[in-house]
Amino acid sequence: MAIDPSAPSPIVTGLKGLCPRCGKGHLFQGYLKVRPTCEVCGLDLAFADTGDGPAFFVMSIVGIVVVALALWAEFAYSPPIWLHLVMWTALSIVMSLALVRPLKGVLVNLQYHHKAEEGRFR
Repeated sequence: MAIDPSAPSPIVTGLKGLCPRCGKGHLFQGYLKVRPTCEVCGLDLAFADTGDGPAFFVMSIVGIVVVALALWAEFAYSPPIWLHLVMWTALSIVMSLALVRPLKGVLVNLQYHHKAEEGRFR
């Protein structure tokens, strides 16, 4: 597969929420809804179907971080259970909301970059 050196990086453009082809147009319409087409280059974004990919990565990252911090806090400070509930629930929500959009953008950009399609039998 020949990679175009002038094409924008799928990771950088995905994290910024930009079009995978031109790297200038916005990828999202709202918080998580993918636009039908790029406003700059006109790329049809109908191919973009990340499924549960972003949710899986968000749950994995947030779960590891929150459990590690909760264990550290428990062994270092022994806070009451209500404080654990407040801290780790709030951190989980904030981290999930902060990570889901950039991760969805990266997955859409990687789909375009690698020309990913639905599997078919021939």
